[in-house]
Amino acid sequence: MVGVKKKIRIGMIGYQFMGKAHSHAYRDLPFYFDDAPLIPELKVIAGRNEEAVKQAQEQMGWESYETDWRKVIERDDIDVIDIVTPNHTHAEIAIAAAEAGKHIMTEKPLALTVEESKRMLEAVQKHGVKHMVCHNYRYAPAVQFAKKLIDEGKIGRIYHFRANYLQDFIMDPSFPLVWRLKKEVSGSGALGDIGAHSIDLARFLVGEIEEVTAMMDTFIKERPIGEMTGGLSAQGDAQEMGEVTVDDAVAILARFENGTMGTFEATRFAGGNRNKNKFEINGEKGSIRWDMENMNNLELYLAEDRDGEQGFRLIHCTDEAHPYAANYWPSGHIIGYEHTFINLVDEFFRGIAEDYQPTPNFEDGVRNQIILEAVEKSAEEKRWVSIDKI
Repeated sequence: MVGVKKKIRIGMIGYQFMGKAHSHAYRDLPFYFDDAPLIPELKVIAGRNEEAVKQAQEQMGWESYETDWRKVIERDDIDVIDIVTPNHTHAEIAIAAAEAGKHIMTEKPLALTVEESKRMLEAVQKHGVKHMVCHNYRYAPAVQFAKKLIDEGKIGRIYHFRANYLQDFIMDPSFPLVWRLKKEVSGSGALGDIGAHSIDLARFLVGEIEEVTAMMDTFIKERPIGEMTGGLSAQGDAQEMGEVTVDDAVAILARFENGTMGTFEATRFAGGNRNKNKFEINGEKGSIRWDMENMNNLELYLAEDRDGEQGFRLIHCTDEAHPYAANYWPSGHIIGYEHTFINLVDEFFRGIAEDYQPTPNFEDGVRNQIILEAVEKSAEEKRWVSIDKI
């Protein structure tokens, strides 16, 4: 007979695109993970717009809602605070949650600035709470398997890491000036929103970055004032214009501490690419490719293969031998984007239950933030910039 599992009570601040993804992960975790050490209870969701947050509460399966995030943190029946709000609010909410003794999950990037991110890290360390940053792409089974192959030395010394994260959702000049295009709210544009994912994957798979040089551009300088309406959709007022204060695109050259050469491109102006997140790693013994649009597949080339048989082989990462795959369907049956969040939440809860600090966490968030600021400094000053240590 299976014993009664301990519940973990969640309070979520925010409710839109990522709120939906996180809510789904909490609801489906017990369905797929029979050995989950903690069972989430969706206690309360918070947002400023009462009508919208009430609708989200009902749709996503939360017990209650609040319009003031501080009330969520003050509640005694909450163990975890999940932050899915715009970037400029992360620091204040996370620090208050840590001071209240709550474990914390937050969306990326961790903060607006390095200084903010360091204060967040100091707070969670001081108060002894577990913490994660939601870089969910780490938790695609194929990416986890790529990490395993690299750590086992399968492709040997790594020479190159190259990543592209390509979107096109703001190419229309009439797309409005939403919060993602305001530096005071988002911190940066394509760099922090999607480039941060590539940087985190690079650090996870290859190692720490030593120095960077970069260029950035904003192609459309003014847009109609507007607001996000769900997902990446928005609406605006064509009669009133505002200045775009973040980058539309960034290109980065990087050198890793282990000597690997890195190239990164992140843009929202790559027509026809809705969400093209991919990387390739070249080593002395072989190469690895991954593309989120075919997230269950990993391409592997091994130089040791016989002449005439060499080339990239396709590994369908759905066998029980692959990370997380055994929790879902029989071999060959694919999983999707939403399952990366379930895998990440599972790791978060195991860290809480077994008292270890899961990754990526606020320390990773600080390291990523340092790289983001170095990229911006390099683009502004047109020179190589060294990555500060923490």
